[in-house]
Amino acid sequence: MSITEAMAANADEPTQTGVTTPASKTSRTAETGLAGETGLAGETGGTDATHRTGGSGETGRTGGVGGVVGELSGRRLNRATLARQLLLRREPLEVADAVRRITALQAQEPASPYLALWNRLAAFDPAALDAAFADRSVVKATLMRITLHAVHADDYPVFHRAMVGSLRAARLGDRRFTGSGLSVADADALVPALVEFAGRPRNKAEIEGLLAERLGAAEPGVWWALRTFAPLQHAPTGGPWSFGPRNAFVAAHAQLPAESREESVRWLVRRYLASFGPASVLDVAQFTLLQRSVVRAALAGMAGELLTMTGPGGVELFDVPGAPLPPADTPAPPRLLPMWDSVLLAYADRSRVIPPDYRRVVIRQNGDVLPTLLVDGHVAGVWRPVDGGVEAHAFHRLLEETWAGLSAEAAALTAFLADRDPAVYRRYARWWAALPEPAEVRILPG
Repeated sequence: MSITEAMAANADEPTQTGVTTPASKTSRTAETGLAGETGLAGETGGTDATHRTGGSGETGRTGGVGGVVGELSGRRLNRATLARQLLLRREPLEVADAVRRITALQAQEPASPYLALWNRLAAFDPAALDAAFADRSVVKATLMRITLHAVHADDYPVFHRAMVGSLRAARLGDRRFTGSGLSVADADALVPALVEFAGRPRNKAEIEGLLAERLGAAEPGVWWALRTFAPLQHAPTGGPWSFGPRNAFVAAHAQLPAESREESVRWLVRRYLASFGPASVLDVAQFTLLQRSVVRAALAGMAGELLTMTGPGGVELFDVPGAPLPPADTPAPPRLLPMWDSVLLAYADRSRVIPPDYRRVVIRQNGDVLPTLLVDGHVAGVWRPVDGGVEAHAFHRLLEETWAGLSAEAAALTAFLADRDPAVYRRYARWWAALPEPAEVRILPG
């Protein structure tokens, strides 16, 4: 597959987010904004035109392609993120279309992609994501931030080519690999046989057996490195969220040639801006873990295609034309976000969604990101399932109207979890003992 072919798979119809997706009746309907549709907590859909306008005295989009837009407030950027991440209203999208729209779902915890889509899609059926993982229209693999993500199958070859240099660097210089005595060339020489062997799902023991046979001895560090950068995806193994504790791996259907790397990076950056922008060089680097010089080069290569603007503190921001940029006073419904939700990790400036005082509470020192209460578009607390509902810890006092909205979300979430995993995230219970004294704690009945 060439990069042109990979991108052509995404090029059937332009969308409101400034990227292209396959034409479908569902996605076209969603883009028009179903005025009057009501979801949980009284959320009401507006029109896409509303999402694109300026508001609250701020400069709206006035520049064309390559144009310059005025200064944007932090609140306006927050609303842009919520709109693009489908968090201003639940959208009537098919699962694969939704994953493409939001670019990537962090997926090291198997439940999190399901809960992320539950927060974003109208009438989300978890069986639809089961099916997407099974037929590989949505795939799970190590990509951005050297972390497992669920992405659309058509995006995987481009994203992997964009990221593979960083993935290799993170592993092949580590002593867990170098202790094997193998060179980088030795590791590369193992990839074709590994990919052929993984033409069907293989578990860890099977793959380590293959590598031991080829190397003459067991070298766990070699598999540790290869599983990160080789073109492998996780194969569903069952359980309530498709992937159980014992991983299986399968070769990717398609790969892109090494010479397509620069174009692939530009594609990834463009997709990031469409789903998370406007954003800075540091934001893109944080989301991907690409070097800043690589990000700057990609943005320079798209200079005639992007809008530039100024954010809080005078930081330079980049964006794709035509993407949603709602007014700062656009209402934002409450949400119960999963662990590691992408909006919490997509920016160097986490204050777009997480108030600075709460960042260290929500993002733990070891990298765990707790399930959060999203109130007026910002993190306001954390939650966990308990018998009979959801326990919510608010970091500051909330209005009764807000609690009513969170209660509606909790009741719906409890029903959603009931048939799958009512005690989701139970193995992270230790963090609750380490939380600071909350302003309010409530059990929201299911």
